[in-house]
Amino acid sequence: MEFHKAQLEAIRHFNGPCITLAGPGSGKTTVLTYRILNLIEKCGVAPEHILVITFTRAAATEMKERFLKLSDNRYSGVCFQTFHSFFFMILRKAYGYRADNIITQQEQTRFFKNILNEYELEITDTMELIRHATAWISNVKRSGKSPDTQPVAAAGICPQEILCEIYHKYQQYLTAKRLIDFEDMTVYCYDLFSQRKDILWQWQEQYQYILVDEFQDINRVQYEIVKMLAAPENNLFIVGDDDQSIYRFRGAKPEIMLGFEKDFPGTKRVLLGTNYRSTKEIVETSLKLIGHN
Repeated sequence: MEFHKAQLEAIRHFNGPCITLAGPGSGKTTVLTYRILNLIEKCGVAPEHILVITFTRAAATEMKERFLKLSDNRYSGVCFQTFHSFFFMILRKAYGYRADNIITQQEQTRFFKNILNEYELEITDTMELIRHATAWISNVKRSGKSPDTQPVAAAGICPQEILCEIYHKYQQYLTAKRLIDFEDMTVYCYDLFSQRKDILWQWQEQYQYILVDEFQDINRVQYEIVKMLAAPENNLFIVGDDDQSIYRFRGAKPEIMLGFEKDFPGTKRVLLGTNYRSTKEIVETSLKLIGHN
């Protein structure tokens, strides 16, 4: 398969941090899979030392399948995970968590219905308030800050002080039942790595080369975990599109990607600027529209 210069730069990059800016149709998945193959066959990296992280199970599965097909199923040791599945794997080994330790949506809804009955609120749509409350609590956990400092979108329906009380009661409920929710996977993993350097070292030894896809959708706590995991060698290869982020509502911070080179001085930058998915006419017309806007 033939590659242009920028693609080859990304594929052949070996040690140290690298940021690859890749727009739609630029062949980033192909670059990622060939880069993994190059690390193994040209650079001598053991497949078991390579970790590939993305945001959805479908994306992780697709990338794994494409890589195994490319490598004729020779390197099944490469780890392809979503953020949540990877963090849960760490917590499972550290704390013995199982799938039934993850609170179900039904149990979560039941808890919030019961707890809201304790307050004299004029609620016209209980489920809408529960959606607001759970989204707010998730944002608190992703931010890594105190609930007292997190703005409340539904303040007119449920005052901040009540939501803060509900937040603490929810956490007490989870602790008492030895349950975690999806955001706890990230928070607990961050706390574990921050407090137990011996455990962090074991995972650093395990995954010495880390590739992160769709990096523009990363949130602050996820980023801090990735930084800890990549240290001290910082063999961190990130791919993203700084013009595209679909997870802002879930705490994604595209500005993290824009500041990546400040956090990692000496970062190699690669731009995949060729669109292979669309015709020249479509690309040129799109650029005119974007320029006009």
